[in-house]
Amino acid sequence: MPRKLKVFRTPTGFHDAYVAAPSRKAALAAWGAESDLFAHGTAEEVTDAQLTAEPLAQPGKVIRVSRGDLAAQLRALGPRKKPVTKKPARSSPEQKRVRKASEPKPPPKRERVDEAEAALDEALKAHSAERAALEKQRDLIERKLDALMARQNKDIARLESARDRARGAYRAALEKWRG
Repeated sequence: MPRKLKVFRTPTGFHDAYVAAPSRKAALAAWGAESDLFAHGTAEEVTDAQLTAEPLAQPGKVIRVSRGDLAAQLRALGPRKKPVTKKPARSSPEQKRVRKASEPKPPPKRERVDEAEAALDEALKAHSAERAALEKQRDLIERKLDALMARQNKDIARLESARDRARGAYRAALEKWRG
């Protein structure tokens, strides 16, 4: 037996999108929603028989219903704002041409570029010095580590040799004791 269909609604601009689906998850999939609209409070289940008739007749299909006539939708937009107009220039086009021809624009200033390049050079030098200091410390630590490992290997070899001699003496004594 197929699952009972429920009708769900979510607003989409000036319309409501209705869909008849067996679950919220199926409704979200029909709407193509990427997040849980029910958790955000923007989608809901509808039980009004008048609103559920058309979606139940076409299960799984998204039905868009206008939330009002055109006049109501235009009122919802709010009052129209007047376009902003620029004040006309007081100088005539002829004066502008004369001014452009007689006064060349100065070249753009390079100060910011120079400051940025100097800061970059300074940072690169500082980073290089830090890296060199750490490399020097790493070399020192590696030398100390090599010396430590050599000393430890020598100690281990000496102790293993002493252990082997002690085992040999123990075995010999054990053989002598057994008779």
